Amino acid sequence: MLEAVCFDYFNTCTSAVRRGSGHRWTAEVLGVDSAAWVATLDRTYDDRVRGAYGSHLAGLRRLCGELGVEPSLAQLRAAAELRLATLMDDAPLRPETIPVMRSLRDAGLRVAVVSDCWWELPAALPRTPLAEFFDAAVYSVQVGHAKPHPVMYATACAQLGVDPARCLYVGDGGGRELSGATRFGMAAVQLRAPDLGGHLTFHAEPDWRGPSIESLEEVLALAGAPMLVG
Repeated sequence: MLEAVCFDYFNTCTSAVRRGSGHRWTAEVLGVDSAAWVATLDRTYDDRVRGAYGSHLAGLRRLCGELGVEPSLAQLRAAAELRLATLMDDAPLRPETIPVMRSLRDAGLRVAVVSDCWWELPAALPRTPLAEFFDAAVYSVQVGHAKPHPVMYATACAQLGVDPARCLYVGDGGGRELSGATRFGMAAVQLRAPDLGGHLTFHAEPDWRGPSIESLEEVLALAGAPMLVG
């Protein structure tokens, strides 16, 4: 019997992630070329989400330094605020996310978010309406490892106080998270929502042959929670 559900955040709790104009605005504030900025974000993704770039201002300064630019403290602070706003703009919550989380909690299941991310998500998520539904939050930038490293799943299970065999993992497959969860002893299911495809993701898992769902609402049946009404 399941006792908990762990959710990936980007492309799972959120709609398909696609980069918007906020990245261009951030580059302009920092005084760097926008195309070079995005390319640098892609190149440094693995190191950033594992915490190798330090605090948010130090990390932004280091990225700019790699592009030959030395921004002022004011520029860095403005860019940090833009990064937070861009995170929400590029990755809005799915309409069903909060109702599903509420139903799981009402059914007595514990819920966690397990995300590969830089500093923005742990800074932004606690301020959102979604935060109250999570019993645990595991961020790679704080753990020092990214999925599919077993410490990501171990940290989630420890925070939730559940055995992996009693925990379901739900994600789109980025970071090879699904096979990582199953190796750790969890059940795993892939979200294949209609909006996914061509979305921003890293280290996808196209060879996943396990179970899949097309909507987060289907998690409720898998977890034995009441289905949404209306």
